[in-house]
Order: sequence, then structure tokens, then C-alpha cells
Amino acid sequence: MANNEQPSHIVAIDIGTTSAKALVFALDGGETIGKVSAAETAVRTIARAEREYPLHVPKPGWAEQDPRLITLMAEEAVSEAISAAKLSADDLLAISFSTAMHSLIMVDKSGEPLTKSITWADTRAEGFAQRLREREDTAELHLRTGVPIHAMTPLCKLMWLHDNDPQSIAEASYMIGIKEYILNRWCGADPSSGAAYVMDEAVAGGTGLYNVHSRDWDDEALALAGIGRELLPELAPTTRYFPGLLPEIALKLGIAANVPVVIGGADGVLANFGSGAVLPGIVEVTVGTSGAVRVAVNQPSAGDVGKLFCYPLAEQLWIAGGAVNSGGVVFRWLRDQLLPDVKLEAARDGEDAYKRLLEMASSVPPGAGSLLFLPHLTGERAPHYDERARGVWFGLSLEHERQHMLRAGLEGILFGLRSVLEGVSAAAGRPQEIRVSGGFTKPVAIRQLMADMFGCPVKISSTGDASAAGAAKLALFALGLAPTLAPAYIAPPPSLDSDSAEEYLAGEVCYPNKANAAVYDALYPQFRRIYEALKPSFSELAAYREQSSVVAKS
Repeated sequence: MANNEQPSHIVAIDIGTTSAKALVFALDGGETIGKVSAAETAVRTIARAEREYPLHVPKPGWAEQDPRLITLMAEEAVSEAISAAKLSADDLLAISFSTAMHSLIMVDKSGEPLTKSITWADTRAEGFAQRLREREDTAELHLRTGVPIHAMTPLCKLMWLHDNDPQSIAEASYMIGIKEYILNRWCGADPSSGAAYVMDEAVAGGTGLYNVHSRDWDDEALALAGIGRELLPELAPTTRYFPGLLPEIALKLGIAANVPVVIGGADGVLANFGSGAVLPGIVEVTVGTSGAVRVAVNQPSAGDVGKLFCYPLAEQLWIAGGAVNSGGVVFRWLRDQLLPDVKLEAARDGEDAYKRLLEMASSVPPGAGSLLFLPHLTGERAPHYDERARGVWFGLSLEHERQHMLRAGLEGILFGLRSVLEGVSAAAGRPQEIRVSGGFTKPVAIRQLMADMFGCPVKISSTGDASAAGAAKLALFALGLAPTLAPAYIAPPPSLDSDSAEEYLAGEVCYPNKANAAVYDALYPQFRRIYEALKPSFSELAAYREQSSVVAKS
């Protein structure tokens, strides 16, 4: 970098469930830098690196990881991305973080883990979640904390630890998540407050221990969890930043030690910010392994009690919505279990197996011959928050073939997302536009199916890694390089007969097919009724599984 040039690159680190990604963003926009909101600032990916790590399942329902390994993989990803971008140590403006939510790590006074990182996918605390749902103050708890009761939350996990691993709590000095662990390893204590660990408000919002109205820890929730405030990290806005890295970490990463490190926030919240879905009327639907439907609101809003989450992004910008377990993981299961021959043939021919599967599914009319599929192979979060729910084909007959089952499976994934969208629309109004991101949404056939299912224009996000882009844009606002967080107004999409529609639609937007949308409108109520009818059976079957497991061990 020349002596008269200012740093113009940001490294965004996305700590996910299966990998750590590091992306180097260059700031585009020239004279607009500092004159438009952070959400409107153009950022361009110039390098990307990723390191995978395993998700350990030592027992049914458990899903945990090694925080030390995740930290190491994040360091390797950053170092590789910096090298690939051909940046010198002083070319960086900032580092910023995005992270998966709901992880829990108990650490001792030396910062050493007393537990693994217990991830969002871990449902060992299912019984404690059910106990909370049966309390008379369930609705009040949800409205205060902004997160529905579910085994994924640290609130429920702490209750489980008290009963099953009390030593980890007795010896703990702090309860943190994976991002807080990494920040402490990289930056040490916060010099502005002396706090060993700092947790941003968006991640705190997913713990079940945070009060969205007071924007502080919730004492009643802490009493349920059986812990005091002394175990908790210091709360901070997502825009808080450390002045730099520890010298040994800076040397390892190839970054100047005085580069600011923005603590950032939760991946889902930042995905909205990165894709520009930051005003009411624009809904973000992200579908990768799992999925989520989210919308920006200007005050805490939990919608129907027990259905939606609401997490703070920054200042008075909040993200409300619901997450589902049943996303691309269900499509992969359909591929592997229902059509393994198609997968093998595609590999042999050097073609994409998913492309062939979508061609097969498209050969069947909408509605899959009156075949419906509940996609809850791993239980479900929104809108049911039922860890015991399971997958079901409903209406199967001799006339149905594999392609019908495949199409019903894809439609089932989207019926599930539609049920979340219904709750989001009730809380924030019907969307003008849906922006989609995530690997599952890349094929045009999927986006058209989404438009038909949702009855709304669907536009693919221009940012592939929306969460990382959101972290980079947030850093601009945190460092004072953007005057505001989000624009005050964003124009709605043009009507089909407008002069600008052709340019707007080219390769980006799918509009609903009215005939197909009518089919899904007719089938959707049946999809919802099937779950409600089978809910008692799901509970009975879960009890049988638990009993069978005990018998098998004895």
C-alpha cells in the first residue's frame, strides 16, 4: 500500500456450524464512501478461504464441537485469505465477526473450556424446554427475551447442565459462546472496560437470558437457568470494537496488531444487513442446511407468542423472524436415500446431481399428485418448536413414483418456510419483495418454486456470503465511515408494466405463476392440519424411542 493511501479492505470472519470462513472485502463506491448508509455501501469479495471442522454426536441428540479446533481453523482461514488477496500487514481497515447462534461453553478462570461448544443443533435439553413450555409464565418469558423456548437456547442447556454436569457450572468462571471464546484468544480483555469476555446483543438475544426491552440480562431468566450475573459476559452493541490483536495472534495471521476488531453479531441478523433487507416490506429468506425467514423492524416484536424471535442488530434496528431445521439437509437426505442411483450417475457423467434431481422434480405438476410431505426429519423450530416432530409423506399411493416423492419433499421444505413467513407477515405486514440467499436457493427452478409457494416476487441476493458482507458493512458504521446504519427509505420493486421492469427482472427476480400459486394456496391449509393432527403421535413416538433406547442399553 502506498504511503498516501488509506486502508480499504475488511476481513469478515463467519464462524459457522461446519466451517470457519474468512472473506476479504474491498470497498467499492469511490466518492460514496462515508456519504451513504452502511447497508448501501458496496463491498466486493476479493479473496475467500474456508476451513471445515467436525460436529461430534457422542449421544443421540447431542451436537458439540471443540472450541480450540474452531479457533485454529479460523486462524488458518484468515491467514490463507490474507495471502490470497495479496495484502500487506497494514492494508486492512478492520476485522469483523459473524457467528452461528446459541452455542454454549463453560470456561474456568484461566479461560480453559470445561465443556465442548454445545451448538444450536444440540437437543439434549429437550425435556427442560418442555418443562418451560408448561409453565404459566411461558408467554411472558418469550415476550421478555425475544426468543421462543427451545432446547437450542443456552437457557435450557444450563438447566440440563445443573442436573447432569453440575461440576462444569460449579467450576466455571464464565458462560460464553464460540465467538466470545475466539475474541478472548485473539484480543484478550476489553481494554475499555476490563471485561474478560464481551458478548454482542444479537448473540445475547439468542441465549434466552437477555431482556429485549431493558437490553440487559433478564434476572428472572437467570433464576430459571440457576446462574448469577457474575458468570455472564459483558453486554455490548454489535458495533463495539477492540483496538487491535494480541501481538502473537497478529503475527500468526499476517495482520498489523493495531487493526480494529469489530465484535459483530449473529449470522442471521447480519445476513439481512448484508443483503440490504433492512426495512419493513423486504423479507430475507436464507436456506442452506437449515433455513430462516427474517424482516427488519424498528422495535422489539415477537409476533405470535412462542412463534418468532426478535434480535437487536444495532441502535433501533431489530431483526424478527423464525428459523427452521428443514432446509437443504432434507434435500440431501432425499437425494441419498431416495435417489442414490441418480447421484452416482451424475458423478460418473461429471454433472451436478442436484440439477438432475430438479429436472426430475419439475417433470411432476405442482402439488406432486396430491402428495404432501412434512420435512421435520430432525424435529422443527419455527413455527412449532417441536423437537419431537418427524417426517411424513401423506397421501402416498400406487400411482406415485420417486419423482412425485422428490417434488413433494421440495414442496414440503417450502411449505415449512411459508408457515414461518405467515407469522412474519402477521407481525410486520405482507412483504413487497423477498430476497433469498444460501446454497439451496441458487437454482432458478428453486427460486421460481419459492415465488409460486410464497405468492410474492423472489429476488436473489447479489451478495453470495450475506452474513460476512453484513459483518463488513457493520464495521464501516462502527468505525464512523458510514453516517447511518441503514437508508431511511428504499424504493419498492417496479411493477411489471413499468419502463424499468425489464432491467430489474433480468436474471434476478422470479414472479409467481398464478396457476401454480393457486395449487399451493389450496394445499397449504392441509399441510398445516397434518402436523396438528399428528402432534400427539409425535410425542408418543418420542416416548417410545426413549423407552426403547433405555431397554437396549440395559
